[in-house]
Amino acid sequence: MPASPGSRTGRPPAQRTVKRPAAARAGRAGTVRNLVIRARKAWDRPLTAYYLILGGSLLITVLGLVMVYSASQITALQMALPGSYFFRKQLLAAVIGAGLMVAASRMPVKLHRALAYPILAGAVFLMALVQVPGIGMSVNGNQNWISLGGSFQIQPSEIGKLALVLWGADLIARKQERRLLTQWKHMLVPLVPVAFMLLGLIMLGGDMGTAIILTAILFGLLWLAGAPTRLFVGVLSMAAVIGAILIKTSANRLDRFACVGSSDASRCWQAVHGIYALASGGIFGSGLGASVEKWGQLPEAHTDFIFAVTGEELGLAGTLSVLALFAALGYAGIRVAGRTEDPFVRYAAGGVTTWITAQAVINIGAVLGLLPIAGVPLPLFSYGGSALLPTMFAIGLLIAFARDEPAARAALAMRQPRFGRKRAGGLASGRRTGRKPDRRTGRKPEGASGRESGGEPRRWNTMRRRASAARSSGER
Repeated sequence: MPASPGSRTGRPPAQRTVKRPAAARAGRAGTVRNLVIRARKAWDRPLTAYYLILGGSLLITVLGLVMVYSASQITALQMALPGSYFFRKQLLAAVIGAGLMVAASRMPVKLHRALAYPILAGAVFLMALVQVPGIGMSVNGNQNWISLGGSFQIQPSEIGKLALVLWGADLIARKQERRLLTQWKHMLVPLVPVAFMLLGLIMLGGDMGTAIILTAILFGLLWLAGAPTRLFVGVLSMAAVIGAILIKTSANRLDRFACVGSSDASRCWQAVHGIYALASGGIFGSGLGASVEKWGQLPEAHTDFIFAVTGEELGLAGTLSVLALFAALGYAGIRVAGRTEDPFVRYAAGGVTTWITAQAVINIGAVLGLLPIAGVPLPLFSYGGSALLPTMFAIGLLIAFARDEPAARAALAMRQPRFGRKRAGGLASGRRTGRKPDRRTGRKPEGASGRESGGEPRRWNTMRRRASAARSSGER
């Protein structure tokens, strides 16, 4: 058989690998680099934190309403109630909470500071009223509820979280203005004694989960205030000793710690079935409403363990979406606290972010079997109006603080409505200032195109000048 013209041995010629030109590779690298640069610019825009807080909190609340409706139907039917009973109550609380969030987002900072002491006094009064026989109620072994009549109840310890954030931020801000935080006694007194008073009132009812959240808020405020390490070690050691004593004196709390990472369903029923729910969800879940564990196998499916039902019905994709929303909310809160010049805003934003983040970590960690079950709801997500209302008010605080940044204020102020008098007035003034060409030269007057000499619209130049002036002045 004759050899092929390309080979003397009769074998087919070896195929050479075609190398892509260096220009194409460089073009791809440049495109990726440009996308990264554009993403960073978009991430650093003045209103990024504002949109993250507003959008993230609303998405978490709406998704929580959907999951409350799905997870609570069987529980409601078992109690001889309509299937949408818990959903309707949560929806009413969400509507009221939305009003509180809007009100808080529109309040000035001075009014927030003025509300700190009244909210603290009201929280202490209600938390003391819980321990009065005939007024306080016991739910799941915890004496932390007050009945409002009918099926409506209130948990004053949830208001205590908001009270500690506002009052603690106002106290530390006033001491910083007077330059008193360099002395350890001013750093601790009266912040730590008041926080321990709130913790004592909570622990009288046996709710250690809420006490842990208040402790996290206290440490967050001390860290933001610049407390030295030895001060942290002292306060943490005191809290650890008290916590160890409370855990050892309660068989229920010892059993909860023993269930961390356990697979014994006879002893750790709730923790093990929470893992079962997550494991059976897979990547995309069994479908909305198709959970099996909520049919009496998983206790508190619509409150403390709603994240497990979410994993079973929406799968890994749903749980990761919830985690991403909480991560975005936490990042935005840290960004607001880090970019402000107002001490009260810094401490209040940091306290709210610590509160929501710590509570989410404790709840999700308990569902995953990594932490003991503390009995705290997932913020903005779990069923419970007493927890939802103060949390949405706190989200309104973050929105107000994000709007109050100098660059964000300038960006919001430069926004012109598409319709209305201002728009009509602007068009009319544009016509009067020379949109028609000159009769003698046939040219439009200078600036008639709506652009400056650099070819950029006037309103964007004005916004940049105002934003830079606001940044340089540092005024709030």
